[in-house]
Order: sequence, then C-alpha cells, then structure tokens
Amino acid sequence: MQLYHHPYSLNSQRVRLALEEKGIDYTSHHVNPITGKNMDASFFRMNPSAKIPVFQNGSHVIFDTIEIIQYVERIALVSLGADNIMCSSREVIEWMQKIQEWKPKFFTLVHIPKKYRQYVSKFIRRVIIARMAESPDLAGAYHSKLREAYETEDKMKNLDISSQDKEHLIRLLDEIETQLNETAFLAGEEFTMADVMLIPVLARLVLLNLEEEYIASRPNIAEYWILVQQRPSYKKVIGKYFNGWRKYMTLMKTWGFVRLRTVMKRF
Repeated sequence: MQLYHHPYSLNSQRVRLALEEKGIDYTSHHVNPITGKNMDASFFRMNPSAKIPVFQNGSHVIFDTIEIIQYVERIALVSLGADNIMCSSREVIEWMQKIQEWKPKFFTLVHIPKKYRQYVSKFIRRVIIARMAESPDLAGAYHSKLREAYETEDKMKNLDISSQDKEHLIRLLDEIETQLNETAFLAGEEFTMADVMLIPVLARLVLLNLEEEYIASRPNIAEYWILVQQRPSYKKVIGKYFNGWRKYMTLMKTWGFVRLRTVMKRF
C-alpha cells in the first residue's frame, strides 16, 4: 500500500491518523505541493486533480479523503479481525462529512505572509507551464490547473471569501463545543474516525497561531485538544512535525526554498 502525502496537508494528516489508529502498514511518499511536486507528470497521471493525499493499493487508487479512511477501516476488518474493529457508524460518518465541508484553503492562505504566498503562486504557475510542455498529452489537465491557480489569486482579493470560511469554521467549532459538553470524543465516549477528521483542523489553527481565538476560548474543545495530543497516532503524524522546535524545522524544509529563491532573485 502506497500513500502520497505531505506533513502540511490537512487531508494527508487525516488519512495518516486513520492508518496509525488502525495499525495498517504503508509505504510513505512525500509530495510537496509548494515545490510543485504534485505537478510532476508521474503523479499527475495518477491523479489529474494534483491533490493529496492519494492512496494506492495495487491497481486500486483512491483520492477522496473519507473514501480512503473507510477503505482503511475495511482493510483493518480483514487484517485484524472483526471482533476488535468496527466500521464507522452513521453518526460518525455524518460528523466526518460535516467537518470535511469546511475548506481550509483560503482560510490558511490569508494567514500566510503575502510575499511568500505570491511568490509560491508564481512559481507553481511556471512549474505547470513547464510540465505542460514536457507532457503535451496532459496539456488539457495542466491547463485546468493553471486556470485554477489564477482563479485562486483572484479569489484572494475578495475579502468575502475568507470571511465566509471564518464564519463556517466558527459555526462548526461551536457545534463541536456543544457536542463535547456531552461526550469525551466527538461521536461518543470512544475515539472514532470523526476525531481523525477533526484533529488536523485544530492542529492547523495552532500552526497559524490562532489557538487562543478558536480553541482556548472554547473550554470543551480546549480539554479535548489536550486529550487527543496524548495519542500515539497524533505524536507520530502531527506532533513529530509541529510540536515545539519541530514546527520550525518543518517550516524551514517546506518554505525554505521560497526564501532562498526570493533572495537569489534580488541579485
């Protein structure tokens, strides 16, 4: 089993948490979208949307995050025995879908320094154009990604979009805060795949230095956040990259090339 992912990708974190929680072995492939690795022809042929994660088991390839998690659950049923592993209930799936409805893209971009955001956008456009020339048979799909890149830049100028994303997030967190007043975890007293979907959202808020505004201000979520950080899966998938000084190492590895190229461009 192969997983194409990146530590910064929220959906990648979700799938990796599910794999760790279910004890499923897999081969890890890092695909950094900030350096345009997701635009390489080999990856693009497998997934023309260029999005991560991508899960591959033999000839079976899955792109949708919730579908991957449900597939992982089925693998766990077969490999570990049905007595100990249960597939997600309807309530869990409803929470998973509800959390997935919040899109972190523009909310995240608005909190990234503009100079880095603009440079990466230009760099990605150049990568797409170069890949289009190298693989003319994929020109149509690459052109769609180029158009998407320009549309993203235009949308970033629209303050209503980031405002709508923020309001959506607040509504979601308020609903979760109410739920956690009744149960230890999102869908009951046991950890489920609904929690797998939620944890990376909270980790993203912490990474963006928004913990006080969105987590600490909600006591049930704050307590939940402390609890889930103790899980081995969290420590391996997120804590390994973002806790304490590790956060700066991950930032350096992911964004360092942007600073370097920006400096070199000045000379």
